[in-house]
Amino acid sequence: MPSSRAPLSTRRVLQAALTLADSGGADSLTMRHLGRELGVEAMSLYRHVANKDAVLDGIVDMVVDEIDLPHEDLDWKSAMRHRGEAAYRVMTRHPWAPQLLMSRTNTGPAMLRYIDFTLGVLRGAGFSWKLADYAWNTMDSFVYGYTLRRLTFPIPAADYAQTAAAHQHLLAGGEHPHMAELTRQVAEGNHPGDPDITFGLNLILDGLERLRDTEPAA
Repeated sequence: MPSSRAPLSTRRVLQAALTLADSGGADSLTMRHLGRELGVEAMSLYRHVANKDAVLDGIVDMVVDEIDLPHEDLDWKSAMRHRGEAAYRVMTRHPWAPQLLMSRTNTGPAMLRYIDFTLGVLRGAGFSWKLADYAWNTMDSFVYGYTLRRLTFPIPAADYAQTAAAHQHLLAGGEHPHMAELTRQVAEGNHPGDPDITFGLNLILDGLERLRDTEPAA
């Protein structure tokens, strides 16, 4: 536990909250628990953060600040692909974050910088304001959903083949021939199963490029 003699600050409170959320999830984060972690009474925290909502907003913004923004010299598709892959890596380190990112109005400085950069990339590539807005929201919806699926799916990717082989008997008899064949492909190592995040990002980016080319920028 950090020394109680170390002076409190908003940054220190939020860093402790981030550590607690990473270890036990955002639902386990309480002001009392946070106070114990910092060696102070919970009431002392309110000099630095308004309430628990402010703490949650603060740690979400800290997570967003970890997302490595692409170099400005990249073409727009490479930049957006880099952005999506970087967000996935960061949220995998903070498994509680996707749900909060999707369920809260996030207006911290890191989030505002993140969105503004994204809009700048898309507008610079010739997207209209409408398509630029649709584009980054669609990509984020995919990234958050993909991350949640990877974090909560009960079978590790390394065990797909073994699990498929163990379930092949359920598909015997020819009632579900397509599922049976796909399961066989995975069980025999001919197909890895779940694609990495780049597959979905590329599908979205290719579709956005076609839309951009049919709608004039405005």
